[in-house]
Amino acid sequence: MSKIDAALRELTLLEEGAEEEKYINKVHPLSKLLVTVLYILLVVSFDKYDLAGLLGMVLYPLILFIVFDISFAKCVRRTAVILPLLLFVGMWNPFFDRTPLLLWGTIPVSGGMLSFVTLLVKGIFTILAGYLLIATTSIGKLCAALRMLHVPQVLVTVILFIYRYISLLLKEADCMTRAYALRAPGQKGVHFKAWGSLAGRLLLRSMDRAGEVYESMCLRGFDGSRGRGAFFAGVNAGKFTGKDFLWLLLFGGGLTVLRIYPVFEMAGRFVIK
Repeated sequence: MSKIDAALRELTLLEEGAEEEKYINKVHPLSKLLVTVLYILLVVSFDKYDLAGLLGMVLYPLILFIVFDISFAKCVRRTAVILPLLLFVGMWNPFFDRTPLLLWGTIPVSGGMLSFVTLLVKGIFTILAGYLLIATTSIGKLCAALRMLHVPQVLVTVILFIYRYISLLLKEADCMTRAYALRAPGQKGVHFKAWGSLAGRLLLRSMDRAGEVYESMCLRGFDGSRGRGAFFAGVNAGKFTGKDFLWLLLFGGGLTVLRIYPVFEMAGRFVIK
């Protein structure tokens, strides 16, 4: 199986997982979206040296993974590609900030090393929060929730287009790479001299397919407004009920408490006493 086929399969599995009959999947997407945004804002608001307080924020994704039976192994496999970027961004901190801040046993820990670990943990937590939202909410419901927050219709439409038709782009790329492989037997990958021509050809073919899709949508009554045309069929967030408000209240309040009070640090002091 090629990498493109694997990406298409993972995309299909992710969409199927968001449509499962789990309680968290039935929670209103607006509640989950607001909680996710609040969680990310609270995580990034921690000081670069406040690792002890930041670790308390692990409780939110941990509860969702355990209580609602979401596969952590799949999450790691699908998001591991972003970890090298986090390492690259923060790996320079230890070289610029060498001031010792604390002792780990007998080993001095510099401010740069502490800020690097804090940055890495922040990145991991935000990635987990984003994955949990996507894995439990279909793209249609998520876009409907964005419209409830008065996000511009044009932006929501673009997001919906990109997500729904990215599979077409991947299929076109897979077709081109297979054709190249048949014309260059025994060669591993695509030679760098052909990258430019293949990328340009992919752009042209994508534009042609986009034109065909748009013409088909117009024939079915699409005019750019929500609810018109077959493209927006099923794009509905549903009714916001008391259970959804309770979800927002409990998790929003719990995350705020975790931000104010360092849970792990307080628990450690209690155990020591």
